[in-house]
Amino acid sequence: MAADKAGSAVSVRGVSMAFTTGAPVLADVSFEVREGEFFCIVGPSGCGKTTLLRLLAGLLKPTGGDIDFYGAPIAGPGRDRAIVFQDYSKALLPWRTVAGNISLSLEACNVPEEERAGRINALLAKMNLQRAAKQYPSALSGGMQQRVQIARCLAQQPKLLLMDEPFGALDAMTRQTLQDEVARLAVEQKTTVVFITHDLEEAIYLGDRVIALGTNPGRIVEMVEVGIPRPRNQLLTREDSRFLAHRHHLFGLLQGH
Repeated sequence: MAADKAGSAVSVRGVSMAFTTGAPVLADVSFEVREGEFFCIVGPSGCGKTTLLRLLAGLLKPTGGDIDFYGAPIAGPGRDRAIVFQDYSKALLPWRTVAGNISLSLEACNVPEEERAGRINALLAKMNLQRAAKQYPSALSGGMQQRVQIARCLAQQPKLLLMDEPFGALDAMTRQTLQDEVARLAVEQKTTVVFITHDLEEAIYLGDRVIALGTNPGRIVEMVEVGIPRPRNQLLTREDSRFLAHRHHLFGLLQGH
């Protein structure tokens, strides 16, 4: 997706993170995310993946090192960055309809009321939610609830979409469908994506590059250039020799962690 000559969207330099109550979570983490790239981060539980994503969102501040977003230090949350959480059931407002939940982002961005309906309808179409517009989250399947959360994030037109294991709680078929939809939308919207997962196959399938984090404390073990052309196919891509080689390599890297 991302060209080799693309500029840097995110720059992480020597970042460490320690909480006052325990051992360091991250140590000397450095990487660049290219503009328009689908960038995946894998690693075992406890390696600091979610902490790293929260640092990129501006929800936490590192105890060491620097994080820049388009050349400016990240000082806190911003509307140019949106985060999709794994727990979609708690991310949506249960008293608002699907359309109302998507509208929430537009209201926060001060989009005039007369413009909201058109933008909401466009997002409903993109996420295949047209028939659910007037339904409440409790009436939706898990996959549809996650679609609503993604649509709400896209409504604010972020430059950077941060995704924290967003498909981990979904069944296999729903997960694969949403993987393809998010990959397609990232290209269409020209959005940079940082995607956290513990699933090696998901990371390779979605990513332009994948970094593997080790534990105690979290640190980069290796960065892998995926190099598989897009668009990808759930069956054929997973049978590609490059896909299988990456999976074998990453599994070996993380086996000791």
